[in-house]
Amino acid sequence: MRIYERENFGGQMYELTDDCDSFMDRYRMNDCQSCHVMDGHWLMYEQPHYRGRMIYFRPGEYRSFRDMGYSN
Repeated sequence: MRIYERENFGGQMYELTDDCDSFMDRYRMNDCQSCHVMDGHWLMYEQPHYRGRMIYFRPGEYRSFRDMGYSN
């Protein structure tokens, strides 16, 4: 899974291959607004340390979490 700081795959990109309880702590990201799931199924939470609403992702491109009804 690739995560991006900005909508439409903009800003800094990081690739995840395993669990991460906080993007902000691990990658020093201020925000995560889009992602590309290349393989597998992923769960993401609105807040660090698995808190807040959960978002389920299957393979595909997710250009805007805000358009999906989720805030960061």
